[in-house]
Amino acid sequence: MKKVFLAALLVVGLTTFAQEEKKAGSKRAEMEKMTPEQRGELRLKRVTAMLALTEKQQKEIAPILAEQQQKREKAVAEYKALKEKGTKPTAEERAARVKQREDDQKAMTEKLRKILTPEQMQKWEEKKEQNKERMMEKKAGLRKEE
Repeated sequence: MKKVFLAALLVVGLTTFAQEEKKAGSKRAEMEKMTPEQRGELRLKRVTAMLALTEKQQKEIAPILAEQQQKREKAVAEYKALKEKGTKPTAEERAARVKQREDDQKAMTEKLRKILTPEQMQKWEEKKEQNKERMMEKKAGLRKEE
């Protein structure tokens, strides 16, 4: 009887875990179905809600976010193209990409600093740091599973 109960518990647990995985993946699938403009609008709405942006600030930040989105999509496309070819970038190429990404982030931060109030900028930096920590935790979790 114990074995049957444990087997049933295991099945229920695995089923629940699998459903949670599907839910997380569906959000990504929804985002991929959106046009770049729709994704930009959604991001602007999130930033507006997070920082309580004024109309003027929204109009000034929208093109900055759009530019960042285009750069991100270009980088993803390049990565996918390399992956399809089956080639890996050299250490110098990876370092150049990292440096370019850091430079882009610094430029964006400077642009935002001119638009946002000090309180909003502080909130932006805190959120950026939280996201960075979350990504590091996620990477650490993936490495443990391998």
